[in-house]
Amino acid sequence: MTVRNLIYKLYERSLERGLRPEDLPRHIGVILDGNRRWAERQGSASASHGHEVGAKKTIEFLGWCDDLGIKVVTLYLLSTDNLKGRAEAELQELQDIIGQLATDLAATKRWRLQLVGDRASLPAGLESSIAKAEKSTGKIDGLHVNLAVGYGGRKEIADAMRSILRQHAQEGTTIDELAELLDPDLITQHLYTSGQPDPDLVIRTSGEQRLSGFLLWQSAQSEFYFEEALWPDFRRVDFLRAIRAFESRHRRFGA
Repeated sequence: MTVRNLIYKLYERSLERGLRPEDLPRHIGVILDGNRRWAERQGSASASHGHEVGAKKTIEFLGWCDDLGIKVVTLYLLSTDNLKGRAEAELQELQDIIGQLATDLAATKRWRLQLVGDRASLPAGLESSIAKAEKSTGKIDGLHVNLAVGYGGRKEIADAMRSILRQHAQEGTTIDELAELLDPDLITQHLYTSGQPDPDLVIRTSGEQRLSGFLLWQSAQSEFYFEEALWPDFRRVDFLRAIRAFESRHRRFGA
């Protein structure tokens, strides 16, 4: 072990000892940004190399969360905009990598997986890989991992509203009656993340400081942490610093 690595290891231990278990976030959302830029900086001609390294980092990251006892993690892997805006060849490679990631996560038998996104918008092969991972991990009682694939925050809210309208149409509720019933709690019950706590902390890597449509409804009271490192370079010490920053903030919940 080099001197530099030894210093980082000691720093990690110091950070972890300073964390307060009672103040840890229950739910962490992560925007895994920077895979393509990482590949470019490595001199790789293919963005898929960055996505593959990023997928390996994702498995490592979930292990860090598991070690701390985090209950829920939502990973922003593929947005609705990505499905439309990426070059076809890169999009196909990315979909294959995400499908393999879902399979690899399920194979660990450590975490319960759930798709949060527009299932109908996904290619059949990717949807099938995720569905198999969900089914095989459905009874695991541990870290709950949401795979945000084919996800868009506005689309999620629109889907929630459609779900509410369909349910109450079947029940014979009038528009006026529904107008009286409609409140934030009802909408929350129809989101992709229904039944889960909202994210306490949202982390975005690569230095970008925007949400890109991620968990727009659920993150109303979240704390945000923007990390300069690209996702493949994100280290455990960076993660622990994000947790420390979260614990140091006085959450006012709208005040």
